[in-house]
Parts: sequence; structure tokens; C-alpha cells
Amino acid sequence: SSDKKPLTIRQYQSMAEAHIFPAIGSVKLSKLTSPDIQKFYNRLAVDGKTAKRKNPVTGKMEIYKTGEPLSAKTIRNIHDILSKALNTAISQGMLRDNPAQSVTLPKVIKKEVKPLTEDQQKDFLKAIKNNDFRNIFTVILFTGLREAEACGLTWDCIDFKKGTLKVYRQLQRNPKDWSEFRFVPLKNSKTRTIKLSPYVVDILRKQSTKQRLEKMAAGEFWQGWKDDKERESWYIFTNETGRFLNSATVYENFKKITAEIGTPEARLHDLRHTFAVISLQNGDDFKTLQENLGHSSATTTLNVYAHVSEKMKEESAKRQQ
Repeated sequence: SSDKKPLTIRQYQSMAEAHIFPAIGSVKLSKLTSPDIQKFYNRLAVDGKTAKRKNPVTGKMEIYKTGEPLSAKTIRNIHDILSKALNTAISQGMLRDNPAQSVTLPKVIKKEVKPLTEDQQKDFLKAIKNNDFRNIFTVILFTGLREAEACGLTWDCIDFKKGTLKVYRQLQRNPKDWSEFRFVPLKNSKTRTIKLSPYVVDILRKQSTKQRLEKMAAGEFWQGWKDDKERESWYIFTNETGRFLNSATVYENFKKITAEIGTPEARLHDLRHTFAVISLQNGDDFKTLQENLGHSSATTTLNVYAHVSEKMKEESAKRQQ
């Protein structure tokens, strides 16, 4: 569909290739029944999880089953793809009814967000003190940016005088060639401006200085901006030769640090959750938090962090007893 982003289309194709085609791809549309689809979904819930590995003989990447159950959310995503495809078949006169409409889907159990505790925050900040990725980690933690948004920041996003950060795009893999990255619109395609704390402004100033020093040190090996004009639209977070940082690299380094401090289960996205909790603790309302996080509505923010707010109220009530 033309209204879908390239990465979403790539995800749809991957799900179809990994799950739908192998299971029911050979069944004629006129023969496909609701019980067939129900059995397909039930099987996914038992051992439907897949992964990719390189074939040692051909050298090509292949999909294989891990023997683990597929999550309810992923099964529902597969159902959406299949159901829409069958509705298209109906609209083109290839099918009379949609057999996917009368199946029972597994219930999605919403995962509770897990922000870093105060002790974990201290351990994390201490662990990244001399880390090459310190500045991007710190900015994510104190702005709530998504990984791809942080990687896609360019120097024109920063207004040092006003102390603001404009977020208007993100850096993602090219679905047609995963070795390439490109800018794509935000999740809800809505630009937002974040008021930065003096601490974050100082971090970004230090990043600016660090990048200039790295350019001097790299000399002819520098792959980044060539002059100040080009620098205005260049990436804020780069490696020692001026190349942009992609979210996969940032994530891998984050996991190394969390393993070192004894929280290997922590995800990079948890820094965003931590920012949200800190904001609520500091008295921000859900509307302000929604705008800072870039959620499509305050309802989304409320759904994700309502339990955090309730927990804070309970703890406050206990302190007053």
C-alpha cells in the first residue's frame, strides 16, 4: 500500500515470507477456510518463532524455526497482513468472504515499561563516563528520543541560543538495501521541538568540540563534513572518522554497558521510558510528556505510563502517613 512507510512494507514482506507463505501459501484461495487459518495461528503460538542464519554451503541467509512460541502481538500483526490481503482478493472478485474474520486471536499481554531505577541510572552514567557513545546515550536519557531519532539528529536541529532541539526525521535502514541508511519521516510525521536542560545543551556543545577535534585528528581519513556550511546539515553523533552512528551500533554498545553493570535485560528504549518517569516525577503533565515524546496523542502516553503515575501517587501517600 502506498500509504505505508518503506520499512513497514519490508516488515510485512518479511512476515509473509517467514510465516504465511510456508504455512498456507500453497492453498488455493477458494479452498482456504477459517479452521485452516485458526490451526495456522495456533501453531504459531506453539513454535512459530523464526530467526535468520547464514547457510554454510550457499552463504545465503535462511529463515529457520527456533522452536519457541511467537508472541501474541506478532500473531496479530500476521493476522492483519493476511486479513487485508484476503479483503483485497474480495474486492478483486477472487473471493466471496474473508475466512480470517471468524478466527480467535491470542490476547496480547501488555508489557510493563521498565525504566532504570535511580541506582541503575547512577551506575549507567558512571559506566559511560569514558565511553565513545557517552554523549548520544546521555542525550537519549535526558530528552526521551527514540534511537533512530537520536541517530538522525543534524546540527541544524540545535538552537544553542534558545536551548531547543527540533526533531523532524529519523535515520533508518533502506528496506531495499540493508547496508544503506536514509532519513525517513517521524513515526507520526509530526515535527516537535524540545526545550533542553542546560546540562543537555552543555553535552551538545561538548559533542561539537569533540567532533571538530576528531576531524583534525583524522586528517585525510575524515569522511564527514568538509566545511562549516556542510557541517550545518551533518550528523551530530559520529564516529572518529565522521561517519554517522546507526541505531544497531548504538544498541550493541548499550548492551555491552548494561551487561557490565549487571542489568543485561535493559533495552536502549528503556532510556526513553526512564526520561518519561523522571518527567512525571518532576511534575510534568501527560500533555507535556506526550509532546516531548512525540506520541500521536496524550491517550497513548497515558496508556503507556498511567501505572507509573499511579505507583507514584501510592508512594507519595505512604510517605504522608
